[in-house]
Amino acid sequence: MRKFKLLLLSLPIFLSISSCVAEPTAENSNTRLNAVQNRKKLVCGVSGQLPGFSFVDSSGEYSGLDVDICRAVAAALFDDPNAVEFRQLNAKERFTALQTKEVDLLSRNTTWTMSRDTSVGLNFAPVVFYDGQGMMVRKNSNIKSLADLKGKAICTQTGTTNEQNLADQMRKRGITYKSVVFEDVNTTYATYQQGRCDAVTSDKSQLISRRSTLPLPEDHVILEEALSQEPLTPAVADGDAQWGDTVRWVVNAVIKAEELGVTSANVEELKTSTKDPETRRLLGIEGDLGQGIGLPKDFGARIIKHVGNYGEIYERNLGPKTKLNLPRDNRNQPWTKGGLLYSPPFR
Repeated sequence: MRKFKLLLLSLPIFLSISSCVAEPTAENSNTRLNAVQNRKKLVCGVSGQLPGFSFVDSSGEYSGLDVDICRAVAAALFDDPNAVEFRQLNAKERFTALQTKEVDLLSRNTTWTMSRDTSVGLNFAPVVFYDGQGMMVRKNSNIKSLADLKGKAICTQTGTTNEQNLADQMRKRGITYKSVVFEDVNTTYATYQQGRCDAVTSDKSQLISRRSTLPLPEDHVILEEALSQEPLTPAVADGDAQWGDTVRWVVNAVIKAEELGVTSANVEELKTSTKDPETRRLLGIEGDLGQGIGLPKDFGARIIKHVGNYGEIYERNLGPKTKLNLPRDNRNQPWTKGGLLYSPPFR
């Protein structure tokens, strides 16, 4: 009986203490999403030196596929693709900037690798561009293959997968060469342009992009051989599952929209006319899929209205009407066309 009385006496104290402890929610927890929403803008790390992917012109305007991924996240959060502050980062400093929270998101032609995923502390979103490392040489050099680079000087950039890939592939083939390494991407290509390197190596998309900035682009060719696979992917810092999910599903939305035929031109009309269940969920007409990641239910419609689907993003930045005219190969097509771009279901 005495024990029962003591239990009754202690119960109000326990309930009083318990009532002071609030359950953690997306609104009051110290998450990156919460910080971005309070700041009312996204801070996005980009290259700024790579036409077609992330490039800043003389007026300070940013453009490119990587830039549009940043804008898509801002559109989902704020219904405003311009609610972004871009930070230019070189290859060496990009991961530190993410880990120290200098940037919220890294959208900077970054390869998804096991070591970066598990040891560097990155959380990768879906792949936005499937690439491979290549080699650029002068057309009159008579260099036709990697074997022709024996004893030659090859420029590359430190802090990238390119340096290790080059070493691996040349060692595997028994080819000796001179590695000329720089931190700054502009210095890397300037050195090649000056003739101090016989070749320059990077992702093929970067080589095509940087070739377009050379005085005589037609005097340079990219060898057919590929040194590696390079899945280029946005990333956030590990340890914040909700923020990782937010960025992941923004990228999925632009991929899914192309698959479903939703474009910036027809999204408003589809919001009132479509009967397709998945399209209705993507656009927030029915259900509330955004709630689970701290976004409004129409986050998909916001993205497509302001930025477009993946196909539109690609054509605007890399397609035949651009200076790069980078063919959209099978890898970067939707799965419905035999490509590798695939979004999980919106349900």
